[in-house]
Amino acid sequence: MPAPRRDFAQIRRGLEAWLPARLPGARELHVGELTGPGLTGFSSDTFLFEARWREGADARSAALVARMPPSGMPVFPRYDLARQFRIQQALATTGVPLARMLWLEEDPGVLGAPFYVMEQVAGRTPSDSPTYHVSGWVAEELSPAERESMWWSGLRALADVHRADWRGLGLGFLDVPGDLLEQHIAEYEHMLAWANGKPQPNLEHALRWLRAHRPPAGEPRVLCWGDSRLGNMIFDGARCAAVLDWEMARIASPELDLAWWIYMDRHHSEGALTPRLSGLPSRQETVERYEQWTGHRVRNLEYYEVFASVRFAVIMIRVGQQLEHYGFLPKDSGFEVNNSSTQLLAKLLGLPAPG
Repeated sequence: MPAPRRDFAQIRRGLEAWLPARLPGARELHVGELTGPGLTGFSSDTFLFEARWREGADARSAALVARMPPSGMPVFPRYDLARQFRIQQALATTGVPLARMLWLEEDPGVLGAPFYVMEQVAGRTPSDSPTYHVSGWVAEELSPAERESMWWSGLRALADVHRADWRGLGLGFLDVPGDLLEQHIAEYEHMLAWANGKPQPNLEHALRWLRAHRPPAGEPRVLCWGDSRLGNMIFDGARCAAVLDWEMARIASPELDLAWWIYMDRHHSEGALTPRLSGLPSRQETVERYEQWTGHRVRNLEYYEVFASVRFAVIMIRVGQQLEHYGFLPKDSGFEVNNSSTQLLAKLLGLPAPG
């Protein structure tokens, strides 16, 4: 059973009616076929398209992307497209490589759900499934030296996110009152309950561990991307051309993002039972280069690597439920309890193997 798809013809008609007001002087506007990654994605619906129109005697065109909340079973309890849009729009004045954000539409009546539109960025994204360590252009086309350059370019973009003056950029609305780390742990505790899946004793133990081993107070507070990984970047060759997917962004310790960056690469190699690609810098080299670029001395990284494993394991519960719900896995496959993320979490904390 395929995942649900939006009515592409309806979306095209809606865009053709909506876009002229955003393009003064546009006549005879036409939206081409909707294509691209994530049409039935796990976290959002993403549509790539070309718009063509006339302005006076001139023919114009633009390669655009529309992003909407998921049309089927969601991964996260809530989606705030306006928040994502505002973060990326604010970062446009910094050195962070991003797609140019164009328009936000919060009226669900236009396309059936809120959406925003941004410019397309030319390039390629490393694969998550199968992971870039297993196959695809990173494994098959790049030399070890090019992979190293790609890693450093992506890490530099992450460092630039952390160096951004989020208060001066008008992103103070992300800085909620109270204990940010406790709120973040509670968020995933709530998400685990919201998923309402099978018992997860290892995750429940890990959540208790996170509270019992909290870092000392006084950690830096920076803008964190939240989903910092190679698979959320567009690369032009080995250069990071755009940072994508800001659903998980927040104000937090910079170790939150750095640990996720390191953990997700480990998950995509060790978790996929495959050797790590040659050329990619080591964990220690990554930490040292990050410290050079940001001036921040990395502490508590092991703690945030456990937190990264917990966060991803909770997310994978919902992904497993999606895969079963849409028929990609048999019912009661056991995936939501026993998968690469829960296996790696057990290894990190010395817990019994899941399932």
